[in-house]
Amino acid sequence: MSEKKSDWKPEWIPPEGGDAFATRVMGGISGGHDGMPGQGTMTSQPRIAPGRRQLTVEEYVQGIINGDRVILSRAITLIESNLPAHMDTAQQILMQLLPYSGKSIRVGITGVPGAGKSTFIEALGCRLCNEGHKVAVLAVDPSSTVTKGSILGDKTRMEELSRNPRAFIRPSPSSGTLGGVTRKSRETMLICEGAGYDVLLIETVGVGQSEVTVRSMVDFFLLLMITGAGDDLQGMKKGVVELADAIVINKADGDNKQRAMMAKVDYDRILHYLRPATEGWVTKSHTCSAYTGEGIPELWNVITKFRQVTGEAGIFERRRRTQMLSWVQSMVQEYLQSLFFTHPGIQQHRSAIEQAVTEGKLSATMAVKELIGIFEKR
Repeated sequence: MSEKKSDWKPEWIPPEGGDAFATRVMGGISGGHDGMPGQGTMTSQPRIAPGRRQLTVEEYVQGIINGDRVILSRAITLIESNLPAHMDTAQQILMQLLPYSGKSIRVGITGVPGAGKSTFIEALGCRLCNEGHKVAVLAVDPSSTVTKGSILGDKTRMEELSRNPRAFIRPSPSSGTLGGVTRKSRETMLICEGAGYDVLLIETVGVGQSEVTVRSMVDFFLLLMITGAGDDLQGMKKGVVELADAIVINKADGDNKQRAMMAKVDYDRILHYLRPATEGWVTKSHTCSAYTGEGIPELWNVITKFRQVTGEAGIFERRRRTQMLSWVQSMVQEYLQSLFFTHPGIQQHRSAIEQAVTEGKLSATMAVKELIGIFEKR
C-alpha cells in the first residue's frame, strides 16, 4: 500500500535531493564516513529527516533482528556518520548484533565496463529471493572523490529487486578514501547479517584498488566479463583475474551465445596457468545471460559448492578469521594516521615542509623526520 507524499517521511534525504530523491531502502550519503577525522578536510554529515524520534540501542537491535528495513537503514546511517554520538550508538548496536552475524555467504562482484553488472546482480538477487533467501546488495564505491558522495546510477536500475521485500539495497557512500569506505562497509555487512540476510552481494565499481579491497571482505569473488577475451584482459589487470573464484561471461544469449562459449574456452585456458584465488578450489569460467536468466541457477550452485568444499576443509572459516584480524590491523593504521594528520603541529607545519620537498630544499626522508619530531612533541 503506497503512502501519500504529504505524510511520508524518508529516513534520509541527500543534500539538494528533495522528496523526489528520498527512498526507504536505498540511500547514499554526501560526506566522509571514516569514523574519524580526515586529513585536515571538512566532511558533511548524514542528514536525518526532521521530526524522527530517537531510538534506543535496544529498539535498534530488536528492529534489525525483526527485519525492519527502515530501522536497518537508520542504523546504517549511524554507521556512516562521523558524529561521535552516532558512532558510539552504532558500536553498541554492532556489539549486540555480533552473535547474529557471520552466517551469510558473502559474494564479491566486479566486472569490466559494459558487462551488465547491475542486470546480473538483479537477476541473481531476484532468483535467490524467490527461493527463500534474504539478499542484501551493498556497493563499495570509492570512486566519487570530487563530490565525496555515492554514485546511485546503477542501483536505481535494480527496480524489480529493490521492490522485493526480501531484498535490501544500499550503495556505500564514498569519502574519497578507500579505507574509510572499507571499514564502514564491513560494519554494514555485519548489521545486515544481524537482520537475517543470508546472502550478501558486495559490488565494486571496478577502479583498480577497490577489487583488492572487496576481495579482502568476501568469501567468494566473482569477475563478470563479456565476449572478447583479449580485449577485456587488456583493460583488466592480471592481478584482478587472479583474485577471482569464478569468471562469468555474461550476455550469453542470441547471436552472442556462440561467442560467449568461445570466450569461455579462452578464459579456461588462461586460468589454467594462474594460481587459484582460494586454497582447495579450482577457478573456472562460466557463461550466463542475466537478461534471460539462463546460467544463473548453475552459477549459484557453483557458489554453494564453493562454500561446502572450503567449509569442509576448514578453509572458509580460516579465511574469515584472517579477514577479521586484517580488519583490526587496518583500523589501527587508519586511526594512527588520523591522529597524525589532525595533530595541531602537523597541520601548522605540514604545508611548509611539503613545499620545501617539492622545491628540492628538503629530502623526503628529512621531511618525514621533521614531521615525526613535531608529532612526538605533542
